[in-house]
Amino acid sequence: MDRVILHSDINACYANIELLFAPQLRGRPMAVGGDAERRHGIILSKTEEAKRAGVKTGMALWEARRMCPELIILPPRFDRYLYFTREVQKIYADYTDRREPFGLDESWLDLTGCVAVRDGESAAQEIRRRVHRELGLTVSVGVSWNKVFAKLGSDYRKPDAVTSISRENYRELIWPLPANELLFVGRATSRRLAELGIRTIGDLAGADRELLRLRLGKMGETLHDFACGGDNSAVRRAGDAPPPKSVGNGTTPPRDLRCREDAVPVLTSLSESVGRRLRGLGLLAGAVTLELRSAELEWRSHGMRLPHPTDCDMEIFAAAMELLSESHRWPQALRSVAVRAEELLSAAEPEQMDVFTDYEARAAHRRLDGAIDSLRGRFGRESVLRGAVFASREMAAPPDQEEYTFVRQLA
Repeated sequence: MDRVILHSDINACYANIELLFAPQLRGRPMAVGGDAERRHGIILSKTEEAKRAGVKTGMALWEARRMCPELIILPPRFDRYLYFTREVQKIYADYTDRREPFGLDESWLDLTGCVAVRDGESAAQEIRRRVHRELGLTVSVGVSWNKVFAKLGSDYRKPDAVTSISRENYRELIWPLPANELLFVGRATSRRLAELGIRTIGDLAGADRELLRLRLGKMGETLHDFACGGDNSAVRRAGDAPPPKSVGNGTTPPRDLRCREDAVPVLTSLSESVGRRLRGLGLLAGAVTLELRSAELEWRSHGMRLPHPTDCDMEIFAAAMELLSESHRWPQALRSVAVRAEELLSAAEPEQMDVFTDYEARAAHRRLDGAIDSLRGRFGRESVLRGAVFASREMAAPPDQEEYTFVRQLA
Protein backbone atom coordinates (compact mmCIF):
# COMPACT_ATOMS: atom_id res chain seq x y z
CA MET A 1 0.00 0.00 0.00
CA ASP A 2 1.29 3.46 -0.89
CA ARG A 3 2.19 5.95 1.80
CA VAL A 4 0.06 9.05 2.39
CA ILE A 5 2.40 12.06 2.39
CA LEU A 6 1.32 15.70 2.63
CA HIS A 7 3.38 18.82 2.07
CA SER A 8 1.81 21.94 3.55
CA ASP A 9 3.05 25.43 2.68
CA ILE A 10 1.81 28.57 4.46
CA ASN A 11 0.98 30.97 1.63
CA ALA A 12 3.07 34.18 1.60
CA CYS A 13 3.80 33.43 5.24
CA TYR A 14 5.39 36.66 6.47
CA ALA A 15 3.15 38.95 4.42
CA ASN A 16 -0.09 37.24 5.42
CA ILE A 17 0.86 37.22 9.10
CA GLU A 18 1.47 40.98 8.85
CA LEU A 19 -2.00 41.40 7.33
CA LEU A 20 -3.51 39.92 10.49
CA PHE A 21 -2.17 42.99 12.32
CA ALA A 22 -2.84 45.47 9.51
CA PRO A 23 -6.12 44.34 7.89
CA GLN A 24 -6.52 47.77 6.26
CA LEU A 25 -3.76 46.72 3.83
CA ARG A 26 -5.73 43.78 2.44
CA GLY A 27 -6.25 44.06 -1.30
CA ARG A 28 -3.25 46.37 -1.69
CA PRO A 29 0.21 45.36 -2.94
CA MET A 30 2.29 44.77 0.17
CA ALA A 31 5.58 43.03 0.93
CA VAL A 32 7.84 42.28 3.85
CA GLY A 33 11.39 43.45 3.19
CA GLY A 34 14.76 43.93 4.82
CA ASP A 35 16.42 47.11 5.95
CA ALA A 36 17.39 49.18 2.92
CA GLU A 37 19.57 51.50 5.02
CA ARG A 38 21.66 48.54 6.19
CA ARG A 39 21.65 47.15 2.63
CA HIS A 40 19.55 44.15 3.63
CA GLY A 41 17.04 45.45 1.12
CA ILE A 42 15.35 42.46 -0.49
CA ILE A 43 11.77 41.21 -0.64
CA LEU A 44 11.21 38.39 1.85
CA SER A 45 7.51 37.80 1.23
CA LYS A 46 4.76 39.46 -0.80
CA THR A 47 0.99 39.40 -1.18
CA GLU A 48 -0.82 38.12 -4.26
CA GLU A 49 -1.47 41.72 -5.35
CA ALA A 50 2.26 42.47 -5.28
CA LYS A 51 3.00 39.21 -7.08
CA ARG A 52 0.59 40.12 -9.89
CA ALA A 53 2.42 43.44 -10.23
CA GLY A 54 5.67 41.57 -10.89
CA VAL A 55 7.24 41.69 -7.42
CA LYS A 56 9.30 38.58 -6.65
CA THR A 57 10.80 37.14 -3.49
CA GLY A 58 14.52 38.00 -3.35
CA MET A 59 14.09 41.10 -5.51
CA ALA A 60 15.91 44.24 -4.36
CA LEU A 61 13.63 46.80 -2.72
CA TRP A 62 14.47 49.49 -5.26
CA GLU A 63 13.64 47.13 -8.09
CA ALA A 64 10.37 46.08 -6.46
CA ARG A 65 9.33 49.72 -6.03
CA ARG A 66 10.17 50.41 -9.66
CA MET A 67 8.07 47.40 -10.68
CA CYS A 68 5.19 48.45 -8.42
CA PRO A 69 5.34 52.14 -7.34
CA GLU A 70 2.38 51.75 -4.97
CA LEU A 71 4.04 48.84 -3.12
CA ILE A 72 3.87 49.03 0.69
CA ILE A 73 6.92 47.50 2.38
CA LEU A 74 6.81 46.48 6.05
CA PRO A 75 9.83 45.46 8.17
CA PRO A 76 10.08 41.79 9.24
CA ARG A 77 8.92 40.82 12.74
CA PHE A 78 10.27 37.33 13.28
CA ASP A 79 8.76 36.91 16.74
CA ARG A 80 5.32 37.03 15.11
CA TYR A 81 6.29 34.57 12.42
CA LEU A 82 7.71 32.07 14.92
CA TYR A 83 4.54 32.26 17.04
CA PHE A 84 2.15 31.63 14.16
CA THR A 85 4.21 28.90 12.52
CA ARG A 86 4.33 27.08 15.85
CA GLU A 87 0.54 27.37 16.10
CA VAL A 88 0.24 25.85 12.62
CA GLN A 89 2.49 23.00 13.75
CA LYS A 90 0.07 22.36 16.64
CA ILE A 91 -2.70 21.80 14.09
CA TYR A 92 -0.48 19.38 12.16
CA ALA A 93 0.24 17.56 15.43
CA ASP A 94 -3.45 16.64 15.74
CA TYR A 95 -2.97 14.37 12.72
CA THR A 96 0.50 12.83 13.05
CA ASP A 97 3.75 12.97 14.97
CA ARG A 98 5.67 12.35 11.76
CA ARG A 99 6.14 15.99 10.85
CA GLU A 100 9.27 17.30 9.16
CA PRO A 101 9.67 21.07 8.82
CA PHE A 102 11.25 22.36 5.61
CA GLY A 103 12.14 25.89 6.54
CA LEU A 104 9.86 27.99 8.70
CA ASP A 105 6.67 27.84 6.64
CA GLU A 106 6.68 24.37 5.06
CA SER A 107 6.27 20.85 6.49
CA TRP A 108 5.89 17.30 5.32
CA LEU A 109 3.34 15.14 7.14
CA ASP A 110 3.20 11.34 6.93
CA LEU A 111 -0.38 10.23 7.55
CA THR A 112 0.16 6.59 6.61
CA GLY A 113 -1.80 4.35 8.95
CA CYS A 114 -3.23 7.22 11.02
CA VAL A 115 -6.62 5.93 12.20
CA ALA A 116 -8.21 9.39 12.31
CA VAL A 117 -7.48 9.96 8.61
CA ARG A 118 -9.93 8.68 6.02
CA ASP A 119 -7.72 9.58 3.06
CA GLY A 120 -4.98 12.04 2.23
CA GLU A 121 -7.07 14.55 0.29
CA SER A 122 -9.84 14.83 2.89
CA ALA A 123 -7.22 15.30 5.64
CA ALA A 124 -5.50 17.98 3.55
CA GLN A 125 -8.80 19.81 3.04
CA GLU A 126 -9.54 19.63 6.75
CA ILE A 127 -6.10 21.03 7.64
CA ARG A 128 -6.52 23.81 5.09
CA ARG A 129 -9.90 24.81 6.56
CA ARG A 130 -8.67 24.63 10.16
CA VAL A 131 -5.61 26.82 9.55
CA HIS A 132 -7.83 29.46 7.96
CA ARG A 133 -10.55 29.25 10.61
CA GLU A 134 -8.29 29.13 13.68
CA LEU A 135 -5.40 31.35 12.59
CA GLY A 136 -6.63 33.42 9.67
CA LEU A 137 -3.88 32.08 7.37
CA THR A 138 -4.05 29.95 4.25
CA VAL A 139 -2.02 26.93 3.22
CA SER A 140 -1.54 25.06 -0.01
CA VAL A 141 -1.24 21.31 0.46
CA GLY A 142 0.13 18.65 -1.86
CA VAL A 143 -0.88 15.01 -1.43
CA SER A 144 1.11 12.12 -2.87
CA TRP A 145 2.87 8.88 -2.05
CA ASN A 146 6.31 10.50 -1.70
CA LYS A 147 7.84 13.72 -0.38
CA VAL A 148 9.06 15.10 -3.70
CA PHE A 149 5.70 14.86 -5.46
CA ALA A 150 3.85 16.13 -2.36
CA LYS A 151 5.98 19.29 -2.47
CA LEU A 152 5.31 19.70 -6.18
CA GLY A 153 1.63 19.40 -5.34
CA SER A 154 1.73 22.22 -2.79
CA ASP A 155 3.46 24.42 -5.38
CA TYR A 156 1.08 23.44 -8.18
CA ARG A 157 -1.88 25.62 -7.15
CA LYS A 158 -1.74 28.63 -4.82
CA PRO A 159 -3.09 30.07 -2.66
CA ASP A 160 -5.42 28.07 -0.38
CA ALA A 161 -5.59 24.89 -2.46
CA VAL A 162 -5.13 21.13 -2.32
CA THR A 163 -3.55 19.18 -5.18
CA SER A 164 -3.36 15.39 -5.23
CA ILE A 165 -0.65 13.76 -7.32
CA SER A 166 -1.27 10.04 -7.78
CA ARG A 167 0.34 7.24 -9.74
CA GLU A 168 -2.42 7.72 -12.30
CA ASN A 169 -2.03 11.46 -12.93
CA TYR A 170 1.59 12.37 -12.15
CA ARG A 171 2.78 12.10 -15.75
CA GLU A 172 0.05 14.50 -16.86
CA LEU A 173 0.55 16.97 -14.00
CA ILE A 174 4.25 16.77 -13.22
CA TRP A 175 6.16 15.91 -16.36
CA PRO A 176 5.28 19.09 -18.33
CA LEU A 177 6.69 21.29 -15.53
CA PRO A 178 10.13 22.92 -15.94
CA ALA A 179 12.97 20.81 -14.54
CA ASN A 180 13.88 23.53 -12.03
CA GLU A 181 10.55 22.96 -10.28
CA LEU A 182 11.94 19.66 -8.98
CA LEU A 183 13.45 19.59 -5.50
CA PHE A 184 17.22 20.24 -5.48
CA VAL A 185 17.37 21.48 -9.08
CA GLY A 186 18.95 24.90 -8.63
CA ARG A 187 20.23 27.32 -11.23
CA ALA A 188 23.56 25.56 -11.79
CA THR A 189 21.97 22.12 -12.13
CA SER A 190 19.26 23.53 -14.36
CA ARG A 191 21.91 24.94 -16.71
CA ARG A 192 23.73 21.61 -16.84
CA LEU A 193 20.49 19.79 -17.59
CA ALA A 194 19.67 22.29 -20.34
CA GLU A 195 23.05 21.53 -21.93
CA LEU A 196 21.80 17.93 -22.22
CA GLY A 197 18.53 19.07 -23.79
CA ILE A 198 16.60 18.42 -20.55
CA ARG A 199 14.16 21.23 -19.86
CA THR A 200 11.14 19.56 -18.27
CA ILE A 201 10.67 16.99 -15.51
CA GLY A 202 9.40 14.63 -18.20
CA ASP A 203 12.65 15.10 -20.13
CA LEU A 204 14.53 14.22 -16.96
CA ALA A 205 12.43 11.09 -16.40
CA GLY A 206 13.03 9.97 -19.98
CA ALA A 207 16.78 10.64 -19.95
CA ASP A 208 19.37 7.89 -19.74
CA ARG A 209 20.12 7.31 -16.04
CA GLU A 210 23.74 6.33 -16.69
CA LEU A 211 24.32 9.49 -18.73
CA LEU A 212 22.96 11.57 -15.87
CA ARG A 213 25.28 9.79 -13.46
CA LEU A 214 28.28 10.49 -15.68
CA ARG A 215 27.41 14.18 -16.08
CA LEU A 216 26.00 14.99 -12.64
CA GLY A 217 27.34 12.23 -10.40
CA LYS A 218 25.11 10.54 -7.83
CA MET A 219 22.79 13.56 -7.86
CA GLY A 220 21.97 12.81 -11.51
CA GLU A 221 20.67 9.38 -10.55
CA THR A 222 18.75 10.84 -7.62
CA LEU A 223 17.04 13.48 -9.76
CA HIS A 224 16.10 10.85 -12.37
CA ASP A 225 14.50 8.75 -9.63
CA PHE A 226 12.67 11.79 -8.26
CA ALA A 227 11.23 12.58 -11.70
CA CYS A 228 9.98 8.99 -12.00
CA GLY A 229 8.35 9.01 -8.55
CA GLY A 230 11.08 6.89 -6.98
CA ASP A 231 11.61 8.92 -3.80
CA ASN A 232 11.40 6.61 -0.77
CA SER A 233 12.79 8.98 1.87
CA ALA A 234 11.06 8.95 5.23
CA VAL A 235 9.31 11.84 6.94
CA ARG A 236 11.16 12.39 10.19
CA ARG A 237 9.28 12.51 13.44
CA ALA A 238 8.99 15.85 15.20
CA GLY A 239 12.22 16.60 17.02
CA ASP A 240 14.25 14.03 15.07
CA ALA A 241 16.07 16.55 12.89
CA PRO A 242 19.51 15.43 11.75
CA PRO A 243 22.53 17.10 13.34
CA PRO A 244 23.63 20.20 11.45
CA LYS A 245 26.51 19.88 9.02
CA SER A 246 27.60 23.44 9.71
CA VAL A 247 26.69 26.45 11.82
CA GLY A 248 27.08 29.85 10.20
CA ASN A 249 26.12 33.48 10.30
CA GLY A 250 26.55 36.17 7.66
CA THR A 251 25.74 39.83 7.22
CA THR A 252 25.85 42.73 4.80
CA PRO A 253 27.18 45.70 6.82
CA PRO A 254 26.06 49.28 6.10
CA ARG A 255 29.30 50.00 4.23
CA ASP A 256 31.87 47.92 2.39
CA LEU A 257 34.76 46.43 4.37
CA ARG A 258 37.99 48.08 3.22
CA CYS A 259 40.37 47.78 6.18
CA ARG A 260 41.01 45.89 9.41
CA GLU A 261 39.08 48.46 11.43
CA ASP A 262 36.00 47.76 9.32
CA ALA A 263 36.40 43.98 9.58
CA VAL A 264 37.02 43.53 13.31
CA PRO A 265 33.53 44.45 14.66
CA VAL A 266 31.82 42.48 11.90
CA LEU A 267 33.85 39.31 12.39
CA THR A 268 33.71 39.64 16.18
CA SER A 269 29.90 39.72 16.22
CA LEU A 270 29.64 36.91 13.67
CA SER A 271 32.10 34.74 15.58
CA GLU A 272 30.19 35.33 18.83
CA SER A 273 26.97 34.25 17.16
CA VAL A 274 28.56 31.08 15.76
CA GLY A 275 30.21 30.25 19.09
CA ARG A 276 26.98 30.78 21.04
CA ARG A 277 25.05 28.51 18.72
CA LEU A 278 27.75 25.82 18.87
CA ARG A 279 27.58 25.87 22.68
CA GLY A 280 23.80 25.69 22.59
CA LEU A 281 23.98 22.61 20.35
CA GLY A 282 26.77 20.96 22.34
CA LEU A 283 29.07 20.95 19.32
CA LEU A 284 32.65 21.91 18.50
CA ALA A 285 34.03 23.18 15.20
CA GLY A 286 36.92 21.33 13.60
CA ALA A 287 37.22 23.88 10.81
CA VAL A 288 36.20 27.46 10.01
CA THR A 289 35.21 28.82 6.61
CA LEU A 290 35.08 32.49 5.71
CA GLU A 291 32.73 33.43 2.88
CA LEU A 292 33.30 36.75 1.14
CA ARG A 293 31.22 38.64 -1.38
CA SER A 294 32.91 41.37 -3.37
CA ALA A 295 31.48 44.74 -4.29
CA GLU A 296 30.77 43.14 -7.70
CA LEU A 297 28.60 40.53 -5.84
CA GLU A 298 30.92 37.59 -6.54
CA TRP A 299 31.18 35.01 -3.74
CA ARG A 300 34.40 33.28 -2.70
CA SER A 301 35.14 31.05 0.29
CA HIS A 302 38.35 30.23 2.14
CA GLY A 303 38.64 27.63 4.92
CA MET A 304 41.07 26.16 7.41
CA ARG A 305 41.20 23.31 9.88
CA LEU A 306 41.68 24.28 13.51
CA PRO A 307 44.49 22.90 15.69
CA HIS A 308 41.85 21.97 18.29
CA PRO A 309 38.06 21.63 17.92
CA THR A 310 36.47 24.64 19.57
CA ASP A 311 33.33 26.56 20.47
CA CYS A 312 35.33 29.53 21.82
CA ASP A 313 34.32 32.87 20.30
CA MET A 314 37.82 34.31 20.16
CA GLU A 315 39.36 31.19 18.61
CA ILE A 316 36.72 31.32 15.86
CA PHE A 317 37.39 35.05 15.44
CA ALA A 318 41.16 34.50 15.23
CA ALA A 319 40.65 31.89 12.51
CA ALA A 320 38.31 34.22 10.59
CA MET A 321 40.81 37.08 10.74
CA GLU A 322 43.62 34.79 9.57
CA LEU A 323 41.51 33.63 6.65
CA LEU A 324 40.67 37.22 5.79
CA SER A 325 44.34 38.24 5.75
CA GLU A 326 45.16 35.27 3.50
CA SER A 327 42.39 35.99 1.04
CA HIS A 328 43.52 37.42 -2.29
CA ARG A 329 40.35 39.57 -2.22
CA TRP A 330 41.61 41.53 0.79
CA PRO A 331 41.95 44.50 1.08
CA GLN A 332 39.59 44.89 -1.88
CA ALA A 333 36.14 46.17 -0.91
CA LEU A 334 33.88 43.45 0.49
CA ARG A 335 30.11 43.87 0.48
CA SER A 336 29.16 40.82 2.59
CA VAL A 337 30.92 38.35 4.85
CA ALA A 338 29.94 35.12 6.60
CA VAL A 339 31.64 32.90 9.18
CA ARG A 340 30.84 29.20 9.17
CA ALA A 341 31.86 26.44 11.60
CA GLU A 342 32.30 23.06 9.90
CA GLU A 343 33.55 19.51 10.57
CA LEU A 344 31.37 19.51 13.69
CA LEU A 345 31.71 16.99 16.50
CA SER A 346 30.17 16.52 19.92
CA ALA A 347 31.60 18.58 22.76
CA ALA A 348 31.29 15.44 24.92
CA GLU A 349 33.89 13.55 22.88
CA PRO A 350 37.34 13.20 24.50
CA GLU A 351 40.09 15.40 23.09
CA GLN A 352 43.64 14.34 22.26
CA MET A 353 45.87 16.64 24.34
CA ASP A 354 49.41 17.84 23.65
CA VAL A 355 52.18 19.58 25.60
CA PHE A 356 52.15 22.79 23.55
CA THR A 357 48.63 24.05 24.30
CA ASP A 358 47.65 26.13 27.35
CA TYR A 359 44.53 24.19 28.30
CA GLU A 360 43.94 26.26 31.44
CA ALA A 361 43.69 29.43 29.34
CA ARG A 362 41.34 27.72 26.87
CA ALA A 363 39.14 26.53 29.75
CA ALA A 364 39.05 30.06 31.18
CA HIS A 365 37.95 31.47 27.79
CA ARG A 366 35.18 28.88 27.56
CA ARG A 367 33.98 29.70 31.09
CA LEU A 368 33.93 33.38 30.13
CA ASP A 369 31.89 32.64 27.00
CA GLY A 370 29.44 30.59 29.08
CA ALA A 371 29.04 33.39 31.60
CA ILE A 372 28.38 35.91 28.81
CA ASP A 373 25.78 33.55 27.30
CA SER A 374 24.04 33.39 30.68
CA LEU A 375 24.01 37.17 31.14
CA ARG A 376 22.70 37.77 27.64
CA GLY A 377 20.03 35.13 28.17
CA ARG A 378 18.79 36.96 31.26
CA PHE A 379 19.25 40.60 30.30
CA GLY A 380 19.32 40.69 26.50
CA ARG A 381 21.86 40.39 23.73
CA GLU A 382 23.27 43.89 24.24
CA SER A 383 23.75 43.59 28.00
CA VAL A 384 27.36 42.51 27.39
CA LEU A 385 29.34 43.81 24.43
CA ARG A 386 32.95 43.23 23.50
CA GLY A 387 34.98 46.39 23.02
CA ALA A 388 35.34 45.90 19.25
CA VAL A 389 31.57 45.72 18.86
CA PHE A 390 30.84 48.54 21.30
CA ALA A 391 33.25 50.85 19.44
CA SER A 392 31.50 50.29 16.09
CA ARG A 393 28.01 48.98 16.78
CA GLU A 394 26.65 50.00 13.39
CA MET A 395 29.04 47.54 11.69
CA ALA A 396 28.22 44.56 13.92
CA ALA A 397 25.75 41.96 12.72
CA PRO A 398 22.39 42.69 14.39
CA PRO A 399 20.76 39.83 16.37
CA ASP A 400 17.88 39.50 13.89
CA GLN A 401 20.42 38.96 11.12
CA GLU A 402 21.36 35.53 12.47
CA GLU A 403 21.07 32.75 9.97
CA TYR A 404 19.31 29.78 11.57
CA THR A 405 20.12 27.11 9.04
CA PHE A 406 17.42 24.56 8.26
CA VAL A 407 18.88 21.30 6.97
CA ARG A 408 17.23 20.93 3.60
CA GLN A 409 17.92 17.37 2.65
CA LEU A 410 16.10 14.09 2.30
CA ALA A 411 17.13 11.07 4.36
